[in-house]
Amino acid sequence: MNAPTTDFTPWAPEFIADPYPAYARLRAAGRVHYFEPTDQWLIPHHADVSALLRDRRLGRTYLHRFTHEEFGRQAPPAAHEPFHVLNDNGMLDLEAPTHTRIRRLVSKAFTPRTVEQLKPYVEELADRLVRDLVAEGGGDLAARVAEPLPVAVIAQMLGIPESDRDQLRPWSADICGMYELNPSEETAGRAVRASLDFSAYLRELIAARREKPGDDLISGLIAAHDEGDSLSEQEMISTCVLLLNAGHEATVNATVNGWYALFRHPEQLAALRRDPARIVPTAVEELMRYDTPLQLFERWVLDDIEIDGTVIPRGSEVALLFGSANHDPTVFTDPAELDLTRAENPHISFSAGIHYCIGAPLARAELGASLGALLRLAPRMRLAAEPERKPNFVIRGLRKLVVEV
Repeated sequence: MNAPTTDFTPWAPEFIADPYPAYARLRAAGRVHYFEPTDQWLIPHHADVSALLRDRRLGRTYLHRFTHEEFGRQAPPAAHEPFHVLNDNGMLDLEAPTHTRIRRLVSKAFTPRTVEQLKPYVEELADRLVRDLVAEGGGDLAARVAEPLPVAVIAQMLGIPESDRDQLRPWSADICGMYELNPSEETAGRAVRASLDFSAYLRELIAARREKPGDDLISGLIAAHDEGDSLSEQEMISTCVLLLNAGHEATVNATVNGWYALFRHPEQLAALRRDPARIVPTAVEELMRYDTPLQLFERWVLDDIEIDGTVIPRGSEVALLFGSANHDPTVFTDPAELDLTRAENPHISFSAGIHYCIGAPLARAELGASLGALLRLAPRMRLAAEPERKPNFVIRGLRKLVVEV
């Protein structure tokens, strides 16, 4: 067992600012490292992360096979129950057969054909947001373009009225705080309140859709339930929250992380501006790889596994380091370099296995639309101030990215 975990300091501002050099040292030191502060096994290599995402000896939950006591774990505090009821009934934190049933129903809304039909709406909305930014001479790219675009798209799919959409981002941010390492009681309190409020709102919306169905995903899930596909109201609520959270968190952060990377690589940005039609598709993939929005994905060890001679016993938790895997030089040539034309790019920013991001095609469409609109309508956009980074490690992004056009 290797233990150079002094390099892994996920609460330190300097690590949060740039974790990639520390990842390189972790990879060089071995394939698996025990990290005592979170009681997790860190997995930094692309091959291992990719394999474990597909390994059925691991799971996002263990409650489909064990009680907390049987698994050697304590149940979450009772005060946190509203968050866990909401979170644990979403398909991201479920295993087969429940996960399979829910994903089969939801996947109908995210087929390539469905996303293709959404593209005109996504592109028109991206153009409108960028035109407003240009009309004002610039502003915070996060608040003006990166956030409203994916929130509006997923809210439109779910049938959430425009008048209610300004509540979604704060609720989502408070809930997602619980995905950081060792969240504080203050963070948990905010997540619990947001879980209660978000659930209450969706419960009312579901009731309204039962009375008057629409052409939206919530109405579709209700219809599937009524047809005997056994989707409970809690599963519907948890699914909607998951889609809203996951449906915009990654896209928002990929957008601001990506543009900050472009501003720091002017030669790459210049090449992109010269030939956007050719480069945008590979640029979207490279920007997702280069500064990964989701840095870590946790899974429980349901049956003993062995990595490089180290046995990780049942009941343990592994932390799959997506950000490190996406910079593994055994997979990516010159991984520390931003190369918008990178042809071979098997990044794992959308995960893999049964929990591969169901919204990946939509996220790619949104990222491509906003990138294209900004290149076309704000061709001389530049950074106006050094951005402020969020103090988070797991979900990596910027509070603000102020630009001039």
